[in-house]
Amino acid sequence: MVEGVNAREIRLARRPQGEPVPDDFELAEVELPAPGEGELLVRTLVMSVDPYMRPRMDDVPSYVPPYRLGQPLDGGAVGVVEVSRADGFSAGDLVLHGLGWRSHAVLPAARVRRLQLPAGVPETAALGPLGMVGFTAWAGLFDVARVREGDTVFVSGAAGAVGSLAGQFAKLRGAGRVVGSAGGPEKARHLTADLGFDAGIDYREGPVLDSLLRAAPDGVDVYFDNVGGDHLEAAIAAANDFARFALCGSVSAYNSPRELASAPPGPRNLFSIVGKRLRLQGFIVGDHEARREEFQQEVGGWLAQGRLVFRETVREGLEAAPGALVGLLRGENTGKMLVRLSQR
Repeated sequence: MVEGVNAREIRLARRPQGEPVPDDFELAEVELPAPGEGELLVRTLVMSVDPYMRPRMDDVPSYVPPYRLGQPLDGGAVGVVEVSRADGFSAGDLVLHGLGWRSHAVLPAARVRRLQLPAGVPETAALGPLGMVGFTAWAGLFDVARVREGDTVFVSGAAGAVGSLAGQFAKLRGAGRVVGSAGGPEKARHLTADLGFDAGIDYREGPVLDSLLRAAPDGVDVYFDNVGGDHLEAAIAAANDFARFALCGSVSAYNSPRELASAPPGPRNLFSIVGKRLRLQGFIVGDHEARREEFQQEVGGWLAQGRLVFRETVREGLEAAPGALVGLLRGENTGKMLVRLSQR
């Protein structure tokens, strides 16, 4: 008879006021039941930490339900099947699932996906270039902004998980010039030296618009926005007529109040959208699921050919997860922020 397992999980203890602090989280121990028919017991190897997790900690309506107080957080994770009571899965299988922030999970087999990675590609790629962040960059560039050969592309948050891939994808599809912004001279150099961007902006050095106009003197045709705020305002000012913006996130405001009465003001030059006939479109990656197979084939091919660089910032142990989220929002990561919980 299969017995249950003792597991640990990170719960939301209270809703943050501004930047999360340790008391907003709780580490709890639970006894999981044995998996039932059609279910798996999965031990988490590595979990993803993503910017969208901060807005989910607020109790406000959004495209995804907020985290519940007293309940574990969740997110993408790679795990190994320890017990299978489902056809098609065996102990030892590597799988992708959505119940991160916990050491183990019991869940229906329909809610996991077996990993099939190109030879030589590490399992963490399923949370990076071949996972949600890669698909987000790909869908935003090619479905939403519709990057064309020769375009000048500006990417904010370009040293992060999504932005670093967006810039590389644009170059691989023939963009004429790719400019990225990042926090600090080391990250700005990383964009050009390691990732193949044509120019890297250190947004801490001075006004973003001044740096952008120097880096893209002929204007911007496509903007991939991860930051919002002054970056969005600068992109509107630097945009060419009929430029296309893919609005992915606004990390600059995630720790700010989300009520309209107290939220930070938006860009001051919104009327330029009219005169320049710009197209600004927000998007959710889940709306592009029909394109996943094409994404997997193209990006998997780039990885197998060694044409993509992806960096990871890894914290160790489940207890490190809350600090990893805070660090992500502060820009302490280069590439994908991950937390390693156990070894295979």
